[in-house]
Amino acid sequence: MKLQSHIKPMTITGVKVAYYFICHTKLWLFSHNIQMERESEDVLMGKLIHESRYQRRKKDIIIDNVMSIDFVKKGDVVEVHDIKKSKKMEGAHRWQLTYYLYYLHQSGVKARGVLNYPLLNKKELVEPTEEDFKAIEQIMNSIIEIVSGEMPLPSKRKLCNRCSYVEFCFGGE
Repeated sequence: MKLQSHIKPMTITGVKVAYYFICHTKLWLFSHNIQMERESEDVLMGKLIHESRYQRRKKDIIIDNVMSIDFVKKGDVVEVHDIKKSKKMEGAHRWQLTYYLYYLHQSGVKARGVLNYPLLNKKELVEPTEEDFKAIEQIMNSIIEIVSGEMPLPSKRKLCNRCSYVEFCFGGE
């Protein structure tokens, strides 16, 4: 069953889906081209892990400027792999990969996902259900609402200390 959506997936990226689960302020800032990730040590470490692991695989498959798939394994079913540094944001990672699979499903590609955590030597299979795809459509609507409105006020949480936007949101606190 192919879901019909009135939402243009081209306006939503996998990063925005992840940021939706991490922080709405970060989502809004990123969506308005306020991007501070280049300065982040965590982001640089993630890029280093991405480049140094799975070297025999073709990496960074860009699809419609909506997603950057780390690598793909072909078999009975296409496996979309996403490499992550740690499991701290596992929920956001799963939804980001679910969005990729939703987008591919909408294009007629049957695939499953694998979250790779090379530093932990772990993999997690992601096989979304129709309910997950319906939830993605609701998430996409929520993202559009957040991004098109006023910037959500930041609220200080433990994860803010490692965020590349911490200085923007909280200055010298």
